Amino acid sequence: MNTQRVWFAFFIVLALTLNFGFFVGEIDNPHHHNPYEFFFALVVSLIATVLKIGDRSHLGAVLLATSLVADLQLIAAAVIWGYATQVTGEVSVGVMASVVSLAGGAMLANVTSVVLLIAETIQLKR
Repeated sequence: MNTQRVWFAFFIVLALTLNFGFFVGEIDNPHHHNPYEFFFALVVSLIATVLKIGDRSHLGAVLLATSLVADLQLIAAAVIWGYATQVTGEVSVGVMASVVSLAGGAMLANVTSVVLLIAETIQLKR
């Protein structure tokens, strides 16, 4: 068993599950979306991106692209949420909807990564 591939797959799947856990709930209710879960989703997504950098295959490039999309969406959501919290002092319904929508886009990119990872695993021959 290749330990590096295990960690690679672990962080890809963990990024998806954390993002999904944050995404689930009423889109405009801040009480349904935990900021710590969002933070961990962002950190794990960034770690998954770093792990994808070393792959030089065509599929590796696509996996890196999907991870960069997820990172960009989560960073944009973090900026919006941080701005609302620090500047306006509260997270409005519209702001929370924007944050959750961006996290949903990141989740879609993570789903794409997991599907590609599964497809690559199925095609591997012993």
